[in-house]
Amino acid sequence: MPLLTFCQWLERTPLSFGIRQSSLIFSGLVAIHTLGIILTAGTIWLVDLRLLGFGLRREPVSDVLQQILPWTWTGFVLMFSTGSLLFCAEAVMVYGSIAFRIKMLLILLAGLNALIFHKTVYRAASTWGLSSVTPPRARLAGLLSLTFWIGVVGAGRAIAYEVYR
Repeated sequence: MPLLTFCQWLERTPLSFGIRQSSLIFSGLVAIHTLGIILTAGTIWLVDLRLLGFGLRREPVSDVLQQILPWTWTGFVLMFSTGSLLFCAEAVMVYGSIAFRIKMLLILLAGLNALIFHKTVYRAASTWGLSSVTPPRARLAGLLSLTFWIGVVGAGRAIAYEVYR
């Protein structure tokens, strides 16, 4: 089934219709989605800034991650679940959105960056995690992550301007 056909079907489901028809539900989902983005991106930015040496320099990287990751995952679950519901409500409009496609690509790249960081350079954090200056690969991971998540937020805002003209 082509993606556009799937989006058309999805938009005709009772769930999608219900979300679209209720300004209270739609607005509530947008608000919770925004909270999820703030939690996700905000906590990730704290880690990124630590990796770049701009904050929490006295805290070991592993301690920062241990304290922040539960909040990051909570935000991600909120962001993903409400974003999925919002997508269902307006699947055809969003299907044609370049900003939406860019946002999804950047989320994928941010996830890959985090996976590579955790599977490679972070494994040796016991040797460099107390240092205020992290290894170049950790700084690169932080810089890429920061860039990707700024792009996610920007593309997310652009969706509204692109879709609701």
